[in-house]
Amino acid sequence: MKVNMLDAKNQLSRLVKEAVDGADIVIASNGEPLVRLVPVGAKGGLRGWGTLEALAAGVDEAFTPDVDLEVARRLEGLV
Repeated sequence: MKVNMLDAKNQLSRLVKEAVDGADIVIASNGEPLVRLVPVGAKGGLRGWGTLEALAAGVDEAFTPDVDLEVARRLEGLV
């Protein structure tokens, strides 16, 4: 959708919502396209407890008895 600058100014909230929903919004001046309104990428970080649980399972698998022993040896040298 191509929108002129004045209309974009007056309808910014609606245009932002449409862009977030996937609409292609182009803002023009005197009919010449200038910019495209696009959503910022998805936010990083944890999305809920289920994500944390999945990460914890991978961490537990990584610590084999051999790895635990190696960590203990290295920590003993710090004391």
